[in-house]
Amino acid sequence: MKTTAVVPEAELVQRLMARDERAMAVFYRQYHRALYAAIFRLVRQPEVAQDVLQECLVKIWAAFPSYDASKGRLFTWCLRIGSNLAIDALRRQRNITARVHTLDQADSAEWAAPITFRPEHIGVREWLKRLPTRDHTLMDLLYLQGYTQVEAAEALHLPLGTVKSRVTRILRQLAGAVT
Repeated sequence: MKTTAVVPEAELVQRLMARDERAMAVFYRQYHRALYAAIFRLVRQPEVAQDVLQECLVKIWAAFPSYDASKGRLFTWCLRIGSNLAIDALRRQRNITARVHTLDQADSAEWAAPITFRPEHIGVREWLKRLPTRDHTLMDLLYLQGYTQVEAAEALHLPLGTVKSRVTRILRQLAGAVT
């Protein structure tokens, strides 16, 4: 295997600023493994990581005139581009998955709980009675009276974040009591 010398970053930056395509090949040789590893840590799929790496290299080449060496090192700048593209790829996958798994109205009607469902049938009220009064009131509004968290926050004159935190804590507490 042929070993090639590492080109100093300052020289590589100058050559890339001059739009030297051979410098991009040098950049690839020196940095592709580290960029791939960083991208792979985010996307966790070899094929997606490879695609994002290729997209990253194209974007680096196209955006290189905007690189400012005084604001950071070349690799850091490139890593940020790669990370952003990896996050975009994850979002695209999540959006595709969400669209595929979204039920239309007819399907969701089949999965909906029957109208005659009552929480009392599964002992929710008994579990809630074990909670302190303020927690019981909150959970009663949310789970038995059908309030949204926003509506419950308004009804109890609490910030929405407080309601969300309390609900999380209460659910953990109840889950711990069940096990």
